[in-house]
Amino acid sequence: MSDNINLEHEDAEEVKETEEIKGPEETQETEIIEEEQDLKELEKLKEENDILNGKYVRLYAEYENFRKRTAKEKDEIYSGATADVLKDILPVLDNFERALQFTGDEPEKVLEGIRMIEAQFISALAKIGVEEIPAAGEQFNPEVHYAVVHEQDENQSENIVTDVLQKGYIKGGRVIRPAMVRVVN
Repeated sequence: MSDNINLEHEDAEEVKETEEIKGPEETQETEIIEEEQDLKELEKLKEENDILNGKYVRLYAEYENFRKRTAKEKDEIYSGATADVLKDILPVLDNFERALQFTGDEPEKVLEGIRMIEAQFISALAKIGVEEIPAAGEQFNPEVHYAVVHEQDENQSENIVTDVLQKGYIKGGRVIRPAMVRVVN
């Protein structure tokens, strides 16, 4: 430890000797030059900071514009898709209204009209990619089937859907509504 103190003492003596050799005027000039260099470096750093801050402000503004534009496009797409679906479904409603106005005595024609409306509705769903989930006679799949009744029947295979209580529908791999089914255990 005494060696470290001696070295520090020697370094301090060298600095004094250097200052004594240079003289007080040369020391002030050196300090002034160093201060000028520090000021130049500070100005340079300030300019770089201003440039980077400007880039940040522009980038933030671009991001905000992108976010607003994306939100607007999303709303427009949703509105357009909704309008397209309604355009295909409204004729079905029109036909139901016509059927309700029919007061004829021919039940066969009323039944035929209702079947035509059902076919039209199924067609409208198909246009937007909605499909019925196959259920009756299929192996029970909890991802697309909702079992509400469980039965025991030794004549049937296990986990087979025996009856569909309410049809299920799927669109693009996404279950809209699972099929409510009766299953044999």
